[in-house]
Amino acid sequence: MKKTALVLGGGGFIGHHMVKRLKDEGYWVRAVDLEAPKFEKTAADHFVYRDLRVAKDVYECISYAGCTRNPYQTYAMQFDENFDEIYQFAADMGGAGFVFTGDNDADIMSNSALINLNVLDAVVKHSQVKDRAKKLPKIFYSSSACMYPEHNQLDPNNPNCEESSAYPANPDSEYGWEKLFSERLYLAYHRNNNIPVRIARYHNIYGPCGTWKGGREKAPAAICRKVIQSNGDIEIWGDGEQTRSFLYINDCIDATRMLMTSDFMGPVNIGSEEMVTINKLVDLACEIGHKDLKRKYIPGPTGVRGRNSHNKLIEEKLGWKPKYSLKEGLALTYKWIESENAHE
Repeated sequence: MKKTALVLGGGGFIGHHMVKRLKDEGYWVRAVDLEAPKFEKTAADHFVYRDLRVAKDVYECISYAGCTRNPYQTYAMQFDENFDEIYQFAADMGGAGFVFTGDNDADIMSNSALINLNVLDAVVKHSQVKDRAKKLPKIFYSSSACMYPEHNQLDPNNPNCEESSAYPANPDSEYGWEKLFSERLYLAYHRNNNIPVRIARYHNIYGPCGTWKGGREKAPAAICRKVIQSNGDIEIWGDGEQTRSFLYINDCIDATRMLMTSDFMGPVNIGSEEMVTINKLVDLACEIGHKDLKRKYIPGPTGVRGRNSHNKLIEEKLGWKPKYSLKEGLALTYKWIESENAHE
């Protein structure tokens, strides 16, 4: 029988790519989201439109049901059991223009926290029926580098995002505080209910089929779009000397799958250590697009001064390293956004 997976947030950027990978690996996949993937048709066997903030909606999606032929009988046997794996990507999130303005803090915290509480509660309740507790699903939770303390990210040249630096806690946004809370929530359900969990702290994932306009896009997509659409100058928030690292989506999916098939629980960083300034990111995008643009620095939400993944732990535990350089991944992303923009 095929392995089964439930991908929550399967209509979003990372969730959509995870669905494709799981299908390539032979899984039966159900994806759940408010909307289907925007840029490609879903690869899921079953796509369900549900609001994961509603507890009953989550419970309805949490079981894998069907029928199989009994080899000794002429009738089909019905089954209703836990999925083998659950991937929890669903969240209220976006780039700096959404997360750091302060205007969306209540929605970010309440929506994402509700989803995670509903998911874990549904898994526990569903597993209490019949013999389902014998096969508890392994749950992946996508946390974020935004949960790291602000005071460790003030120096753009030497930020500290090692996993052990998370406490004493002091994230710079409500988005980060909710991620930290939910990490602890999943670990608590693991301790009290024996649910196997895996937790990764993602660092700025980008690539094709990601949001590239509208205010929720991440820096690589925003910069690519601005370069593509500009014939003269480009606006940059702040002075452009804030630093970040960015991880291409294929590397993100590779690392996540390695974590899920390992015995390591995390939390662990999944990111790149190739740290650049935003100015350097603009340089790369301009080079890819063969453009020479005048820079206009304007006030805007910039987040912490510096952030870079620290990959010692994931290299030790999983032997994983990114395959794509920033220039390689950005070139693929630029080409995709250029094509999308041309069809506007």
